[in-house]
Amino acid sequence: MVCVDSSFLASLYAQETHSSEAHRRIAQKPETWITPLNRAEVAHAFHYQVFRSHITAIEARQAWNQFEQDCARQVWKMVDLPEATWETCIDLAKKYGPVLGIRTLDSLHVACALELGVDKFWTFDERQAKLAQAVGLDVGF
Repeated sequence: MVCVDSSFLASLYAQETHSSEAHRRIAQKPETWITPLNRAEVAHAFHYQVFRSHITAIEARQAWNQFEQDCARQVWKMVDLPEATWETCIDLAKKYGPVLGIRTLDSLHVACALELGVDKFWTFDERQAKLAQAVGLDVGF
């Protein structure tokens, strides 16, 4: 089982630097878990790319529709954030914030992966990857 963050998911739907690597990993067909947090962040990621003029509004809408279709087809296993995620997020902030410079969303994503009991966490965000490695998750690199 794999947890992914929005940087990974967005790269599957909108062409960017990491898209080929994301497609290579997902071709392995792992059981991939996402949360409502992922869904919200993917929406923001697509529209932020419009703001930065990397994609058009039409392309963002198409990417979002494809993502939603995949969610409906259960390509991604939608799971709720475990209740203990918030406390684990706080614990990660206390332990790793001073040494890794992590932010709330970094620790929240990793806390979710830990609380869901997955062993793999795929991200293209360097801070999240460093934190995931520090807590023993396989980030695939």
